[in-house]
Amino acid sequence: MSADGWRIGDMEFKSRLILGTGKYSTFEVMKTAHEIAETEMVTVAVRRVNLNDKSQPSLLDFIDRKKIRLLPNTAGCYNAKDAILTARLAREALGTPLIKLEVIGDERTLMPDVPATLEAAKELIKEGFIVLPYVSDDAVACRRLADMGCPAVMPLAAPIGSGLGIRNPHNLRIILETAKVPVIVDAGVGTASDVAVALELGCTAVLLNTAVALAKDPIAMAEAMKLGVRAGRLSFLAGRIPKKLYASASSPIDGVVGS
Repeated sequence: MSADGWRIGDMEFKSRLILGTGKYSTFEVMKTAHEIAETEMVTVAVRRVNLNDKSQPSLLDFIDRKKIRLLPNTAGCYNAKDAILTARLAREALGTPLIKLEVIGDERTLMPDVPATLEAAKELIKEGFIVLPYVSDDAVACRRLADMGCPAVMPLAAPIGSGLGIRNPHNLRIILETAKVPVIVDAGVGTASDVAVALELGCTAVLLNTAVALAKDPIAMAEAMKLGVRAGRLSFLAGRIPKKLYASASSPIDGVVGS
């Protein structure tokens, strides 16, 4: 990866692609996808991790903790109280203050409950957690979360697992201008071009799971996502030309003899 890194608190990352650990056909496929993607952080739903029965395989056995940080999440929580309790369990079980805060407001759409997310984030920050909140593409909510101490915000691109891509780039632009913390696009990414768009807009990173785990070839898609991140980030740093209503000749004739 390039030297163009980013930070969450005192943690530094080179990869701008965060992957999940669910829905893969096997733990071995998951592990290979993580390696190909060169990810440095993966989400883990603590409620779905086998922490007790040592006779059964656990996804934690297939994650290289020397190279990859765990980002526990509160997936499956529908109120602030449950999310706070799940975060506490994750910190105790996995030994990390990092938490991806998810408080779902609707079972069908899996859209976040913004007021409950704000409530849970406030309490978890007070308890010393490093809170990365999954939230709607709401600039006001993202700014409030950043102001209360979240070191990054994670607005959705589209509903979880939908693969619809970035539905509202205009909202993301506003969030990028107002949040003043890293913006990580989370949920709804379908393919590598979606990732490139997010990075071209100036987002710090992208978090995705279903698009890789349920692809026909998860390993190839993991590599495609990695390349999409690189292309999008390089394009952002290079600076695109302004959009124009009318044509602009690629080979201008000004100054040509006889013109």
